[in-house]
Amino acid sequence: MDSKIMTALGDRVLELGPKPGTDSPYKHFKLTRDADGVAWLLFDRAETSANTLSSDVMEEFDAVLAAIETERPAGLVIRSAKPSGFIAGADVNEFRGASDPETVETRIRSARAVVDHLEALRLPTVAVIHGFCLGGGLEVALACQARIAIEGARFGFPEVMLGLHPGLGGTARFTALVNPTQSMALMLTGRTIDARRARSLGLVDTVTQERHVHNAVKDALFGRLKRARPGLLVRAANVGLVRGLLAKRMRSEAAKAASREHYPAPYALIDLWETHGGSKAAMLKAEQASFAKLMVTPTAQNLIRVFFLREQMKKAAGSGNAVKHVHVIGAGAMGGDIAAWCAGQGMRVSLADMKPEPIAGAVKRAAELYGKIIRKPTDVRDALDRLIPDMDGEGVRNADLIIEAVPEKLELKQKVYAGLEPRMKPGAILATNTSSIPLQDLRTTLARPDRLVGLHFFNPVSRLQLVEVVSHDGNDPQVLKEALAFVGAIDRLPLPVKSSPGFLVNRALTPYMLEAMVMLDEKIDQRLIDAAAEQFGMPMGPIELADQVGLDICLDVGDMLRTRFGDLLPPTPAWLREKVAKSELGRKTGKGFYVWKDGKAEKAQLPETGPRVTDQMIDGLVLPMSNVCVAALREGVVDDADAVDGATIFGTGYAPFRGGPLNYARTRGVENVVSSLRALAERFGERFAPDPGWNSFS
Repeated sequence: MDSKIMTALGDRVLELGPKPGTDSPYKHFKLTRDADGVAWLLFDRAETSANTLSSDVMEEFDAVLAAIETERPAGLVIRSAKPSGFIAGADVNEFRGASDPETVETRIRSARAVVDHLEALRLPTVAVIHGFCLGGGLEVALACQARIAIEGARFGFPEVMLGLHPGLGGTARFTALVNPTQSMALMLTGRTIDARRARSLGLVDTVTQERHVHNAVKDALFGRLKRARPGLLVRAANVGLVRGLLAKRMRSEAAKAASREHYPAPYALIDLWETHGGSKAAMLKAEQASFAKLMVTPTAQNLIRVFFLREQMKKAAGSGNAVKHVHVIGAGAMGGDIAAWCAGQGMRVSLADMKPEPIAGAVKRAAELYGKIIRKPTDVRDALDRLIPDMDGEGVRNADLIIEAVPEKLELKQKVYAGLEPRMKPGAILATNTSSIPLQDLRTTLARPDRLVGLHFFNPVSRLQLVEVVSHDGNDPQVLKEALAFVGAIDRLPLPVKSSPGFLVNRALTPYMLEAMVMLDEKIDQRLIDAAAEQFGMPMGPIELADQVGLDICLDVGDMLRTRFGDLLPPTPAWLREKVAKSELGRKTGKGFYVWKDGKAEKAQLPETGPRVTDQMIDGLVLPMSNVCVAALREGVVDDADAVDGATIFGTGYAPFRGGPLNYARTRGVENVVSSLRALAERFGERFAPDPGWNSFS
């Protein structure tokens, strides 16, 4: 969870009923009783900052419920004692490596029996929810008779992000309570909603503030709270014929986002509801089998792996960020968006450029971004206040971190450094957002080269989570540590890389994009090339991606890498230079390979008859990425195969359900990948030659 939110919630004083004694018989729960005879069950999972549902937690929960049944209190309040939130869902560690659906089904059945036990209690029950209430946590809340949300609470079912759907009765209880058009949409997308929206949907009965919890609890338990009840529309939407029509529409919406073959979970959820939505008992039973079947799919196991890759990369950021003021030089597409992102994450940011127009454009884009991602208008205003236009570049003097994002010309960057280095305060870090110039070349004119690092963001900055933290031989280790902590503080995932041409991500992407250009040279339809990549599972094809990145940047990076790697890369076609010379640069100029309108590429459908995607086309595009990743690992550019996979997923959108290019190679079989590369090399040239790194990769 966002560290700033955790800090803010850490100050919260929770109304937790009577103070529990120190002699609780339970490890993860505390049970007390107030003057009205109401039991307060506080969930406080041992040795964690957030509550999650593991096997031992569920076992103890069941024992607590049995004790409550025996004691027959006047009512039961369930609360989290963690400032961070109610329950963050299941303990994902227990999902790793699952391979037998029967074992999974047995485990999920015993966990769901505990939630059923809670629902069956013959006394009034109320969940009081603050912070996050996600996945299995929301399923526990749904099994209570009433739900009270504290302002600021967030609700959602993120299971689909792990290739799953709810498995503790949530599919049945949620669709029975909230109109299925909305409840299904939330489960199918994994989106979260705030307390007010949850109230308007009927998911919670009331929204209150912490200081009013006691009164709200009494109202809920003693019949004074007007409960949210499923209305006529909810019942109508669960009728067989209507379910069929709605399910059809849901499938066509799901197909726009992902195919059934690659992401089976949304379709399994729709099938489950369409078939059993009229009967709670039937849906509860079928949910278990469906969940177990999904859990053992390669998609779910790879997405669970990606979940842990993200956690691993977050840990690499460390803590103790010391950067409060960021100064960004260059308000173009990247510089402006980096500045906007940092200001949105609570940093004070000064943004400098030679001309006022780029700064004005950057502020306008920032306002649009904040309107989408920040909920409160006052917070939008505060973020814009932190983004300070700085034509004179005076922000350099007070900045803890200076990020240079000027065009990719060595002389220009060196000239910028010469002007700003004498004005930097002693402890400041100088970072470059270069994607193509080795830091060894940039540091030659600096008085303090040890304080120069690369902070390479990806476009679009607000969506791609990766930042490559680039080091060179002469770095001060403390500077690198501070740079990693800064990346974590702005809610981004750092990848430590050693400076070498293209670093990791651009080096991996370039053969993919250039191979697509070679295919264009061979008169293959650009839509078919994109379709081949999308069929593999990429979020967009290489031609559309080139337009998105900017053909000028693709050309610069391609040229730079060819000077280093020569024939290991496909040649750059002459017509690509011509397009760049004519300023047909892609999305940013409105025309590249595609015409762009409102930020989207206009694509006509491929003709029904004609060439189709082949396995060889897919291999020609994606296997060079795996090959380059193995080379970067062998050369020590990155020292961890998992980090390579994480970087390509979070920096390029590489098909997450494949688990990354190295995981894909491992799954497919290294021998198969090497022999496929050899076959491509024999047919098309040395650029497909397998890297020697495969010999030691496992």
